[in-house]
This record gives sequence, C-alpha cells and structure tokens, in this order.
Amino acid sequence: MSQRVAFKQVDVFTSAPFNGNPLAVILDAASLTDRQMAEIARWTNLSETTFVLPAEDAQADYRVRIFTVDGELPFAGHPTLGTAHALLEAGLQPKRAGELVQECAVGLVKLAIAADGSLAFAAPAAVMTPFASDRVGAALNSADIDEQLAMSVVDMGIRWLLIPMRSAEAVLAAQPQVSELAALLQEAGVSGAMPFGPLHDAAEQFEVRGLLVENGSLTEDPVTGSANACLARWLASQGHTTNYAVRQGTRLGRSGRLQVRFDGETIWIAGQTVTVIDGTIRL
Repeated sequence: MSQRVAFKQVDVFTSAPFNGNPLAVILDAASLTDRQMAEIARWTNLSETTFVLPAEDAQADYRVRIFTVDGELPFAGHPTLGTAHALLEAGLQPKRAGELVQECAVGLVKLAIAADGSLAFAAPAAVMTPFASDRVGAALNSADIDEQLAMSVVDMGIRWLLIPMRSAEAVLAAQPQVSELAALLQEAGVSGAMPFGPLHDAAEQFEVRGLLVENGSLTEDPVTGSANACLARWLASQGHTTNYAVRQGTRLGRSGRLQVRFDGETIWIAGQTVTVIDGTIRL
C-alpha cells in the first residue's frame, strides 16, 4: 500500500510566484527514514527540500531537517522562511503569538510573523574570518573588487565568502570563471561566494549574487537567506546597523527581495513567501 505525505512547493523572498527561490516542504516527515528523505530531495531536484518533524526542544514549535540533492545542511535561510510559511498556511498554531521557534541542527532559530504575512528569521551567530587571495579577480573575471573593504569568510553553519565590489553594476557584470571560482572556494573553505555592491536611486541598497560550483559547473542561487544573513552580520561588525533592502536574482531573471532589520543584538532577515504547489507525494 502506497503512503501519501503532505507536500507544498513554495517560492521564497518574493510576493509573486516564479520570482524567488523555490523550496519543497514535506509537512509531516515523522514516518520517513533518512534514506527516503534523501531520495525525495534528489527527486525534487531543488536547491533544498525540508522535512518537518515533531520538536524535541520544548521551546520549539517544530523541528526541521534541510536536505540538498547531495546531503543535509545544519541551517539555511530560504528553507527556514519557506517551511514556516507552509506550516502556518497548513494550520500550525504558534505557541507564542506573532512568533515561531524552529529547531534545526544549528539549534533554535526564532521567526517573527508580521501583520502583512511576511516572515523574518533571526540571523544565527556567526564566526567571521578575514580573507585575502589573488584569485578573486580571476574568479569573477572582474577588476572591480572594492579593495577598500576587506573580504571575509562568514560561518553560520553554511560558510560564505563575502566579496565587496564597487557597485551593483560591477556585481551584475561579473562573469565567473568556473575553474578559478572552484579554486577560490576551495582555498577559502566555503560553500559559495557572495559578491555584493551598493545600489543607488533604488528601493534596495545592495545588489548581491550567490555563486557556487557544483559537480564542476557554475550554479547561481536565485535568492540566498543564509548568505544575506552572513552579510548582515558582517555589516554589523563594520558598524553598519541601518536597516536596508537587498535585490538578488537579477541575472537569472528573478526579482528576489529581502529586508534586513537591526534590533539591538538581533538581526532579522525578512521576506514574502507564496505557495505554488499544494498537494501530496506518493511514496
């Protein structure tokens, strides 16, 4: 007899379908084995698939495991918002009004529920390490690296290399060279690189890209919650604690949007999420 599990596919960091970063959510994974989770994640072929489980920590509303097609992640940003959206839409009642607490491999992550339906997660703590390399210009095929600002490796469960560039135009003009980028990522010991640059005369203040090399090929993430959380932590360490907005996915024809809010020691990464597919998976 086949088994059916509730499933949603949502688009994260967008208010309109097909403009953000898609995520598959299995709403009740208590009966699934690790092997089944891995098989489902490979089948969806999305950057991440999440599996919701009963919380083990009494403070948490739910527990989530986050899988890529290749393995499991301790934390990721757009899966955090997308899973919360899917659960609330399915009728989850938070333990505390206006907030959720997600349990995952990095610990407890708090989410805020806004009146307009947008969600925000509190950026986890991060370890920041200054980084320098002669490979960066070749990796991005660009001479517009902003040498006035120091590059940094930021570790938030996922490790990102933050690369400041002189302008948003420079970020969009970068044409990564796969072999050089792969060597740079290996040298830095990171999952991906995030070039970022300032936007002027726009509703957003930064243009960013999330660049990875997977199986020898360049992959660009449409909208990246964890990398933006790393950037926010890095900016705070530089004394930048003014709220700002981010544009990502432009080179991919997407229009991902994030808002970053500073509230004392807490940094909130916020965005809209919409459901695109709602149904069941047959196992």
